[in-house]
Amino acid sequence: MRTDAGFDWPGLMRAGLQGLGLTPDQFWALTPAELLMMLGEGQGPAPMGRAGLEALAARFPDTTRSPEGET
Repeated sequence: MRTDAGFDWPGLMRAGLQGLGLTPDQFWALTPAELLMMLGEGQGPAPMGRAGLEALAARFPDTTRSPEGET
């Protein structure tokens, strides 16, 4: 559920208070960017884009297998 300014506040509060163990004062003192950074937002590789998916599909095209014994 996305609410005010596109943030899922109930989910962010759960992650901050329960997941990170922040106190309410600590949670509300953070900016949304600081909280997202603490939660690991933006770490790791970016998701595969359209070009990457198309390259992968070209490299490994879908094939169908026939039942055993048939060619």
